[in-house]
Amino acid sequence: MAKRVYQVWKGRNIFFFKGRLMFGPDARSLVITFLLIVVPIVIFCTNVARNLLHEFPTHNAVYVILVVTILFTIYVLVLLFLTSARDPGIVPRNSHPPEEDTGYGFLDPVDACGRHTPTPWFPRTKEVFVNGVPVKVKYCNTCMIYRPPRCSHCSVCDNCVERFDHHCPWVGQCIGLRNYRDFFLFVSSSALLCIFIFAMSALNIKFVMDDHGTLWKAMKESPASVILMVYSFIFLWFVGGLTCFHLYLIGRNQTTNENFRYGAANRQNVYDRGCFGNFREVFCTKTKPSRNNFRAYVQEEMPMHIAPEVKIDDSEGDSRTKVQDNLEIDNDL
Repeated sequence: MAKRVYQVWKGRNIFFFKGRLMFGPDARSLVITFLLIVVPIVIFCTNVARNLLHEFPTHNAVYVILVVTILFTIYVLVLLFLTSARDPGIVPRNSHPPEEDTGYGFLDPVDACGRHTPTPWFPRTKEVFVNGVPVKVKYCNTCMIYRPPRCSHCSVCDNCVERFDHHCPWVGQCIGLRNYRDFFLFVSSSALLCIFIFAMSALNIKFVMDDHGTLWKAMKESPASVILMVYSFIFLWFVGGLTCFHLYLIGRNQTTNENFRYGAANRQNVYDRGCFGNFREVFCTKTKPSRNNFRAYVQEEMPMHIAPEVKIDDSEGDSRTKVQDNLEIDNDL
């Protein structure tokens, strides 16, 4: 019986619903992230919002606060799901090395009979042009492809991902071309949710303090508000700082991987379209379709005679030219 692509997938991803949902290998961390979001909201709705119900002259305002809190939390959870459950932009693997880039040279030592055996090799890098500027792309030994520009191989998921930003353990997925916008919206919305919970909890402390006279008595009367304020303040430093950092990256059209690798040095960024153009590229462009059809049936390939071992040639200059000169002779042999 023919198998589907997700059943023979060579990466470390986890699939659900027959390949319709794809998570990273650390998808269990989603449970922790889910609880970190939901538990404070439950405490807020059952304690703080209930106390505010007696402070407002009309109950409609409290109901508005409850509805906004619940709807905004659902929105954050949907963004979390969209970030972690979709293909981040995985580049399909090759089942065999690309033949058009194969060269042959005498890279192995002589055999027992004293003869050289031609061995296939690949140049480790080659140049492509991006906006008229030459950019070097690397050959991936695992996926047997030349990675597109801004693509990197994730060691956690074991996939090459387009416009690779980073692997986020909190969402259990790589962040790349197809889910970066959802990831940024998730982080920024979480920061806004922390601000909202902090403000409403502080407002409740203010009302309680008016009734009991001192701040200490108000804190003893409503410990849930104090816990939520501390919790929101701490997590706001994380998600708020991350939001500001990614706003900076979007303005420069740079990924986290590129920023950590090259820093903010004054080097030419061939992807920079200006601040407005960079933001428009992230937020106003349509998400590209996935390159992988995980539910498709695997097609059996014809057996091919491929050298058992492929070597990557790191040499430059004359040695590579000599290998190319010997190619015609090797073909005759």
